Amino acid sequence: MKNIINQRLESLREVMRREHLSAFIFPSTDAHQSEYVAAHWQGRAWISGFNGSAGTAVVTLHSAALWTDSRYFLAAEEQLQGTEYQLMKLKVEGTPTIAEWLSRELAEVDSPEVGLDGMVNSFRATSSLISELRKAAGITVRTNFDPLKQIWKDRPSIPENPVEIQPLEYAGEEAKSKIARIRKALRALHADGMLVSALDDIAWTLNLRGTDVHCNPVFVSYLLIAEDNVSLFVDESKVSREVETYLRHLGVSLYNYNKVEEGLRKYAGYNILLDGDETSYYLWKTVRCQEIVDAKSPIPAMKAIKNAVEILGYRRAMLRDGVAMVKFLKWLKPAVAAGGQTEMSIDRKLTSLRAEQELFRGISFDTIAGYAAHGAIVHYEATPETDSVLRPEGLILIDSGAQYQDGTTDITRTIALGPVTEEMKHVYTLVLKAHIQLELVKFPDGASGTQLDAVGRECMWREGFNFLHGTGHGVGSYLNVHEGPHQIRMEWMPAPLRAGMTLTDEPGLYLAGKFGVRTENTVLITSYMETEFGKFLQIEPLTLCPIDTTPIDLSMLEAEEVKWLNDYHKVVCEKLSPLLDDEEKKWLKNATKPIK
Repeated sequence: MKNIINQRLESLREVMRREHLSAFIFPSTDAHQSEYVAAHWQGRAWISGFNGSAGTAVVTLHSAALWTDSRYFLAAEEQLQGTEYQLMKLKVEGTPTIAEWLSRELAEVDSPEVGLDGMVNSFRATSSLISELRKAAGITVRTNFDPLKQIWKDRPSIPENPVEIQPLEYAGEEAKSKIARIRKALRALHADGMLVSALDDIAWTLNLRGTDVHCNPVFVSYLLIAEDNVSLFVDESKVSREVETYLRHLGVSLYNYNKVEEGLRKYAGYNILLDGDETSYYLWKTVRCQEIVDAKSPIPAMKAIKNAVEILGYRRAMLRDGVAMVKFLKWLKPAVAAGGQTEMSIDRKLTSLRAEQELFRGISFDTIAGYAAHGAIVHYEATPETDSVLRPEGLILIDSGAQYQDGTTDITRTIALGPVTEEMKHVYTLVLKAHIQLELVKFPDGASGTQLDAVGRECMWREGFNFLHGTGHGVGSYLNVHEGPHQIRMEWMPAPLRAGMTLTDEPGLYLAGKFGVRTENTVLITSYMETEFGKFLQIEPLTLCPIDTTPIDLSMLEAEEVKWLNDYHKVVCEKLSPLLDDEEKKWLKNATKPIK
């Protein structure tokens, strides 16, 4: 693989020389600024060999570097080994920005020009980079060129999978109502219309789903909402007669996907709202109307607050997912003790148990099953080359989830497969404390995720521990497992938290070369109380699955933490037991018995 990457770099550089480019930048995004992208847009992975969901590769004629975040430091280091790429660790002191690095690398080049594909880079990020490079070193940026069209000979085509209707019994709100709400929000922003680029926003608005992106039930398209019409740009081969009729009754006109540029040029409104973080630089520059309203799309905030039908769907999905998890956990330790199990084999087992459940549509992300030292690689994904044989000792971290038509699940459990060290117990219990403290928190309506983040980390900070990923993210309703705008993380996240939002609670600690621990539930924000000081909210766990009590150091838990765990396990047992056979019930009763 390393030789292949080096060959690809040389092919790229040949094109760069012909085009008089000193460097080229490859983001992880697609034409819709998606986190997870269809194979057609996985250019960053193709040119670098690093397959994580977040990262940027930059190649000059004589050097190469890749920027990624803490989730992927260990994985990226491993995957980039033997290539020209230098790993750049985001948010680590001493790591240069892309502009700083390019300024240094191109210091001796006369009139340097850097290239990027304006179709897959957002307007905001591209504009910022253009400004930084101009100020720093007089470097110009070319945005209308994609070298992958020339050098990626077997590049996958843009997916053409069928679009499906998400029935009202699962969506809970008619698409007409959603469009009306969007138009009302646009009027408040003094905008005549908007271009929707984000694929999950389009799917949610129209109550449609697809299978164009691995694990994400979305379809490649654009949506143009004007004052008196709505246009969907999607390849006609993806649209059945049923979906076409549905859209026609909705008042949505259909155009081919590649006609979005023409649609923007013909747009008749005085102004149009474009989200600079969601809209590609190329499409932004295509707009010809009088004014662009540069503002956040109103859709994510609407989508984030789940309606009553969606919440009921989550609860039902969590029951089925809980059944699959109990069956899996009951099987796991005896299977490991019997021998022959690996990280990949238990992943297949868990997926097969989920697939038995009603309304299962696939996994919500690639399972992370990290045994021993692999558990310290935050977004580890086992491969045939790295697949570890499991032994009846130590910890395994399993982060997994499913797409059910009525809800999306995301759960992490760290399991003791046998004897564990005192260090493992200490770290495991610290993570559990952090998880519980966040679930116990009460907070004012509209508080930010950043404020809540400190609540979970405080017990770790006391001992000099920390983790660099977020403590929680929004979760879609049979949509993307990562959903904004709300997040719980150290960085400033101004999006207000409201009742009806779903998100995760997933603190972790990772000791490189040793083990990792993470405990995660998907949760729902609900009303707590209202006083003269305003409305207050709380967190309710939606996930129904035992938390392994064998690695707990009981001396570290406060009384309220013990009570929370016992109460949670009581609910898990009560809700799942009726859906299990006698042996499974017996196992669950033991796994959820009070700890003291």
